[in-house]
Amino acid sequence: MSSVDVNLEIGGMTCASCATRIERKLNRIEGVTATVNYATEKARVQADGVDAATLIAAVESAGYTAVLPAPPAQSQVVSPSQADPEVTALRHRLLVSAVLATPVALLSMIPVLQFTNWQWLALTLAAPVAVWGAWPFHRAAAINARHGAATMDTLISVGVIAAFGWSLYALFFGTAGMPGMHMTFSIIGNPDAGASEIYLEVSSAVTVFILAGKYVEARAKKESSAALRALLEIGATQATLVRDGVETLVAVESLKPGDHVVVRPGEKIPSDGLVVEGVSAVDASMLTGESIPVEVTVDSRVTGATLNVSGRLVIEITRVGSETELARLGRLVEEAQTGKAQVQRLADRVSAVFVPVVISLAILAFVGWLLTGASLEFAFTAAVATLIIACPCALGLATPTALMVGTGRGSQLGILIRGPQVLEQTRRIDTVVLDKTGTVTTGRMAATTVQTFAGTSREDLLRFGAAAEDGSEHPIARAIVTVAGGSPARADDFRAHAGYGVQALVEGQLVMAGRASWLEQEWSISLPSDVRAAVAVAESRGETAVVVAWDGEARGLICVSDTIKPTSAEAIRRLRALGLTHVLLTGDNDGAAHAVAAEVGIEDVRSGATPAIKLAVIQQLQSAGHVVAMVGDGVNDAAALAAADLGIAMGGGTDAAIAASDITVVSGDLLVVGDAIRLARKTLGTIKGNLFWAFAYNVAALPIAMLGLLNPLLAGAAMAFSSVFVVTNSLRLRRFRPLADAR
Repeated sequence: MSSVDVNLEIGGMTCASCATRIERKLNRIEGVTATVNYATEKARVQADGVDAATLIAAVESAGYTAVLPAPPAQSQVVSPSQADPEVTALRHRLLVSAVLATPVALLSMIPVLQFTNWQWLALTLAAPVAVWGAWPFHRAAAINARHGAATMDTLISVGVIAAFGWSLYALFFGTAGMPGMHMTFSIIGNPDAGASEIYLEVSSAVTVFILAGKYVEARAKKESSAALRALLEIGATQATLVRDGVETLVAVESLKPGDHVVVRPGEKIPSDGLVVEGVSAVDASMLTGESIPVEVTVDSRVTGATLNVSGRLVIEITRVGSETELARLGRLVEEAQTGKAQVQRLADRVSAVFVPVVISLAILAFVGWLLTGASLEFAFTAAVATLIIACPCALGLATPTALMVGTGRGSQLGILIRGPQVLEQTRRIDTVVLDKTGTVTTGRMAATTVQTFAGTSREDLLRFGAAAEDGSEHPIARAIVTVAGGSPARADDFRAHAGYGVQALVEGQLVMAGRASWLEQEWSISLPSDVRAAVAVAESRGETAVVVAWDGEARGLICVSDTIKPTSAEAIRRLRALGLTHVLLTGDNDGAAHAVAAEVGIEDVRSGATPAIKLAVIQQLQSAGHVVAMVGDGVNDAAALAAADLGIAMGGGTDAAIAASDITVVSGDLLVVGDAIRLARKTLGTIKGNLFWAFAYNVAALPIAMLGLLNPLLAGAAMAFSSVFVVTNSLRLRRFRPLADAR
């Protein structure tokens, strides 16, 4: 059996350590090399002599599920708006748990509400929350325990079980179930009163807080598939099929190699093919990133989903379905997402140490009190109290509150942050890779230089040039008409020569506007040395030089190029001030790339990059030890955005680029990229501060619990205080200001 690539959809993962565990399990199989991604819930496996059933069995033996992905045709019929069942189930679990837990918390913490036998109502409401609501955490903790690991889920499960279990003991075997029982407040708890105290509000509140955080994370995680969906939506859905001279509108999926289709101006090319009739300009920026359309004629190869700008084309289809360039680009994005390293959550890393320490301290308290001669109930009370106080109420709020406030402030500033995993990447970023067209530049053609010759005035040059170009829909022609201003003069007998230029009669003069070589060869117009020199300079800068001639003489030169955004140079300076190095990565030609880089202050330039090359450059930088942020806006950037440690999409870009990214800058202003990184770092800093204080509260209370002096109401109040502190600390993010507005 030969080596094959197998993709598996993994189910049951709860954290990044789960992905690592599955990866290790698969890689132990001889002939298998596997990469598992927690965010996309997919495994990419290179198997030599191993079938899919063996791989699936290995994943299942680790306690997770694995299935082969659905065929492309089947997966494409899924409605983009269809709700994800996992996210829907989690939202349902959260809402039900919150409704049940709220009265439990109020009854437990407000003595005036504690009517006779209130504790039994609290138990009735809390039981579904502690068992059903917290079930995902109990299941994850069991899987982790089986593998000798501890995560945030373990800490939650242990705390909830300890609090709920002790409450059951106190209600059924102690005095807490007696009519008239009240939760009384005292600074120091009574060591012998453990059997009269319940902690139902602890088990309920913690479950709701953590479920809220899980729901936010799940929603963000599921959006990773949006990149592939957006790519599918880029292509044409219908095509005009020509058979025996009859044109028929058909679905793109029905096309076969050898079919002939008609593509008119403004229509998308339905699939990869070969031009058999017609000349036109095709906007291929989705693949190349170049803002100037590509001229095509008979025998030119064209790509599906690119846009026919000007002439009518008849195309012979050569590739369809999964063989097209668009499908290949989709696979690049999917592979980039699957291979993207995901950092383990900060809370999980701390929990891996904290949980074993807490359990050890609980055992120490139990054994220690027994050795000092205390009663079994006293020793057990101290041990369980130690586990209860470690229950992470504030920890459950630490990440979601900071994320909610940080992302809310970001949305006000036009910065959309996808999820918490994004924030952990920003602190380590050292390199920023920037696409050129639409990111550093506007992506729109504009006239940059107007130069006259042979005593011609600027006004005459623009009047004649704009009149001749007015009949063309080409972006270069529109840029010339725009710079001339006003309404162009009337032109007669207009003719376009695709890829070369145009001709027209203007005010009785035959005017030609186009390439210098075309004027020389087709119209025998001799170009003086100063004209040749001006053309050479323009082309060295990556500009398109349009020579305008009439009366058999070159009258002037209009240079057209993509224009740099006004804020780009300042944005590069600000990114450098954040300690980041820059790379300009573009599909455009070398001259245009270096001209833009020189103007904005970027030294490392990579030009002529296809989507696959862009992806390779990102991976090369990562292999060299760099942590990379990619900033782009086009379909051709989607794979690189997905593979980068931090993908930042410009809001004016394509849906595919936005879906593949981690942060979206709505305005498309490169200045905001620096603010986005600063906000993400600030939000992460707040999360880390929240986690520190939340753990500090637990650590400070542990000695009190071990001594058996933990009062339930005091513990509840302290837990509430720590939660309020976390929320208040997170609210400080609302004061974040963009650098331009900082005072």
